[in-house]
Amino acid sequence: MSHPVFETRAMIAGMSPELLPGSFVFCSLPGGSASAALLDAALSVFREAEGQSLILPKAVAAARGLDTTSPMRLIRLNVHSSLEGVGLTAAVATALAAEGIACNMVAAYHHDHAFVPADRAAEALEILLRLQGSVAVR
Repeated sequence: MSHPVFETRAMIAGMSPELLPGSFVFCSLPGGSASAALLDAALSVFREAEGQSLILPKAVAAARGLDTTSPMRLIRLNVHSSLEGVGLTAAVATALAAEGIACNMVAAYHHDHAFVPADRAAEALEILLRLQGSVAVR
């Protein structure tokens, strides 16, 4: 794996956004009520005061009777962004917001991930590709 990228322009220039298959939904379950099977199916879990927030494949959520009215698609930013890097999330969110596209960013160890409304995912990917192309690394 490559070394983490810290510098803002380098992160944007190297982000190589990729629209991944599938649709996902954000769900909230009270306390620690998620079953082991549901936790295993989750792409991400975060504990909040109100309960467990899970990002689940839409089909899994639907099978469990959870709300699936806001399906999202996942765009992975393939640059190995540093957890201490500044500006990538802001640049992505700002570019999408300028076009009226909601964006829920999730940072993991190696990559940042943008969840966007499923019906605007192709458009969001094009916007991020243009953003990447607009930044030249010095």
